[in-house]
Amino acid sequence: MIQPEKPNQNAFVESFNGTFRDECLSESWFIDLSDARRTIEAWRLEYNEERGPGSLGRVPPAEYAAAAALHSPTAPSEPMPLLTEQIFENEPEQLIT
Repeated sequence: MIQPEKPNQNAFVESFNGTFRDECLSESWFIDLSDARRTIEAWRLEYNEERGPGSLGRVPPAEYAAAAALHSPTAPSEPMPLLTEQIFENEPEQLIT
């Protein structure tokens, strides 16, 4: 359980909340509840399906999940490329030697 006043115990959620606040809530004025729902849904779709985070090699999460499903244990055998290979293949300047 996460203790009150200890946001660093759940850094992933805190990071997402900050991104959501900065990119959606702080940039939007909502006329009513339905307008807020439409705006937030549009942001959610863009966040999950059109852009990819660095941790996934800039591949959108929906696309990454579909690729992972193809390489699941129940799918035909074929090795899935390592995530770190995808990241550094796309951004070689971030590789620290």
